[in-house]
Amino acid sequence: MLVESLIKETVELQGFRVATVQQTGDGLEAKLMSDERYAPRCGVCGQRARYRDTRRARRFRHVPLWGIDVHLVYAPRRVVCEHCGSIHVELLPWVAGKRQFTRALMVTLATWARMLTWKQVAALFHCSWSTVATAVDEAVVYGLANRDLTNVTHIGIDEISRKRGHVYVTNVYDLNSRHLLWRGEGRAKETLEGFFDWFGEEHTEKLEGVCCDMWQPYADVVKARAPNAILVFDKFHIVQHLSKAVDQVRRDEIREKGQFHKQLLAKTRYIWLKNPWNLTDKQQERLSELEQLNT
Repeated sequence: MLVESLIKETVELQGFRVATVQQTGDGLEAKLMSDERYAPRCGVCGQRARYRDTRRARRFRHVPLWGIDVHLVYAPRRVVCEHCGSIHVELLPWVAGKRQFTRALMVTLATWARMLTWKQVAALFHCSWSTVATAVDEAVVYGLANRDLTNVTHIGIDEISRKRGHVYVTNVYDLNSRHLLWRGEGRAKETLEGFFDWFGEEHTEKLEGVCCDMWQPYADVVKARAPNAILVFDKFHIVQHLSKAVDQVRRDEIREKGQFHKQLLAKTRYIWLKNPWNLTDKQQERLSELEQLNT
């Protein structure tokens, strides 16, 4: 298979064609030309537009072939768009905006970045760390803009601390597909309101269940914005609250019953908190003794 054919297979070239492929000092360079059978399209609205002039050539980094760097070279045209009523650079289907790498390379870098560190991916594809970071950001933006929300019926809400000093980020997940749906700064009531504003009433009405922790602002927003959905508190936080309650009872017993009970209940905290099947033989024996005292 010719190199031209490989490039055609990996790049969206409708309206364009590969003119030449030549070897340069930094790999292979494929020069693209417009296909006169197709009218240029506006880079903003995508509608057909009238040719105005041609700008200087740009180089776009593409997926390497057999470890050889590949660049696409093309001089984009400017068009007069009657739909937008202004002049724009034509639509280039193989690249997003003013990026200097193709969509195919973006997907490749972002995919490898899920398995290797960004530094390792950069070394593997002979690019900079910032190029990998940009590709990952671009892939995330594309994925968020093109995700399908029609089948989202159960969501999970969680907050994570991303920096020291209690700097929180609220994440909303599709519990069926296990994909991240939305992320917002902070964990205030207004933060989750922002999710439901973005999600829209149509999709909110389809929600059957919402799972979150016992953070009251989250619960208040869910009850107000998704009243038909069943609100479920996640198991981790429920167990956490129960464990604190059990341990508080132990502390109260020690404080109310005096020194004798303090000695009796010393080093028994985790005996009360652990599942029975996780207790050691010594802990099971100690628990039996304490239970007999309580009869």
